[in-house]
Amino acid sequence: MEQSVLGAAQREQLSEESRSNEQRQAVDIKLPSTPLTSHEPERASVKDVGNRTDSATGLVYPEIASPFPWNTAGDGAYEASKRVFDLVLSLLALVIALPVMLVVALLVRLDSPGPIIFRQQRVGRNGRLFTFYKFRTMYADARQRFPELYAYQYSDQEIKTMYFKVLDDPRLTRLGRHLRKTSLDELPNLLNVITGDMSLVGPRPEIPEMLTYYTPEQLIKFSVKPGVTGLAQVTGRSVLRFQETIQADLEYCQNRSFSVDLSILTRTVKTVFLRVGAF
Repeated sequence: MEQSVLGAAQREQLSEESRSNEQRQAVDIKLPSTPLTSHEPERASVKDVGNRTDSATGLVYPEIASPFPWNTAGDGAYEASKRVFDLVLSLLALVIALPVMLVVALLVRLDSPGPIIFRQQRVGRNGRLFTFYKFRTMYADARQRFPELYAYQYSDQEIKTMYFKVLDDPRLTRLGRHLRKTSLDELPNLLNVITGDMSLVGPRPEIPEMLTYYTPEQLIKFSVKPGVTGLAQVTGRSVLRFQETIQADLEYCQNRSFSVDLSILTRTVKTVFLRVGAF
């Protein structure tokens, strides 16, 4: 959720490693070498139709008047089977992971003051805001200590080239760094899958502050449920630029199928185990 301070050379090295043939060969679809549009598109217009206060954080977010022209339920058979698959697998994973989650919860509590679970408003399907859950990895007062990392104000050039994650993020706790590298902080995402706000596979959910930087064409990303993992997460993850991540998300939206979902889930296991692009 932040602009990176990584050096260009170090980023490129990580990016090249994450795009090796070994990592690509199991994927059914590839990222395009050219943008979906040949012209310089205008930014999306997201209308503010009132404010909504997040009860967990006290922060005020704009209510979104759906600017998304792809407000569709999609293929009925695929959507239904995917929902059943999501429920069964996420419930099973939650039961298996429960002992680990209890240990992580205790460690988070002992590591630094603040809540165990981090709650944040994210943009879901068709622009609907929902509460996103994960284990807290940052200091509870990070927003007050590092306000510059929450400005989310970027120039057109920065948006074209920026990375979103900080390699040595000063907001992360000591335990938080390990949780992010192992992806254990994302285990509470399973609750979002069970409630129907997320799917196991899909684009990672966006924060409302970044919507203004999406072009109208890129809003198709929000025609599907966000996911715990996705194409961008198995083709580079945090070493992808902001625009490269969106491009991967669009590729998934246009090519998604049950076989693609299974391929991404299978590759996610390897990506998490090898900690590719995790920091």
